Amino acid sequence: MSRTMIQAAVTMNQLQNKLDLIGHNLANSQTTGYKSRQADFSSLLFQQIDNLTDPANAEGRLTPDGVRVGSGAILGHTNIKLTPGALKETGRGLDVALLKDNQFFQIQVMENGVAETRYTRDGSFYLSPVNNNQVMLTTTDGQPVLGENGPITFADGFDEIAIQSDGQIVVKQGNQTEAVGRLSIVESVRPRLLEATGQNTYRLPDLDALNIQYADVMQAVNPDADVLKTGALEQSNVDMEKQMSDLIMAQRSYQFNARTISMSDQMSGLINQLR
Repeated sequence: MSRTMIQAAVTMNQLQNKLDLIGHNLANSQTTGYKSRQADFSSLLFQQIDNLTDPANAEGRLTPDGVRVGSGAILGHTNIKLTPGALKETGRGLDVALLKDNQFFQIQVMENGVAETRYTRDGSFYLSPVNNNQVMLTTTDGQPVLGENGPITFADGFDEIAIQSDGQIVVKQGNQTEAVGRLSIVESVRPRLLEATGQNTYRLPDLDALNIQYADVMQAVNPDADVLKTGALEQSNVDMEKQMSDLIMAQRSYQFNARTISMSDQMSGLINQLR
């Protein structure tokens, strides 16, 4: 296989990954709290071919001697765009939206029998019954929402429930009002370390292997600060116009590389016909 075909085939494979990423963004444009992804490409290693008979540069030449033959492009990194999305009023007491970027709710997910902390921007919460006439605050998928002391559980039988702007959960029964917990909200100092895990959640990599302290990545938000908009949900931050523009550009790049393979094959055929 010629170098031209190899370069084009490698790049087409990576462009397909970008097309899949754009499709993922478009499919989640209506997902609460979803953050769009952006693909960053890098060049692969190139080979230096010294094909000049004269060791000295020609007069006026600005580029180095020889020819540099590349190997195509690769999807170097997928960035998560954490800018806030628009807020949509719902009027529901258990719907809350974070007002600042890089802040997350903490939830608990069981992974291979081990409880693991995940992070999400989706503030649509529900109550799930547990033992002894207790209820637990959960996500749409039934995952426990974490408070300052772990999963938030409290007695059932109240008349009203609301989440205040500082994350405090308040229930009302008759004329009595009681605070039963507070949402544990954290801010990501180094958001590029977050890994998407599906279901609109994120997790941290193995910080010990990276020799990074947790406090250098995640920090607790001031519990007295107003960080939430109650009775509202954050919409996705997917820019439909940009996604469609990126889709067209990626498709055109894919077509150009496919055309490169076709033309290289035609040229090889012409060479083989020469006798």
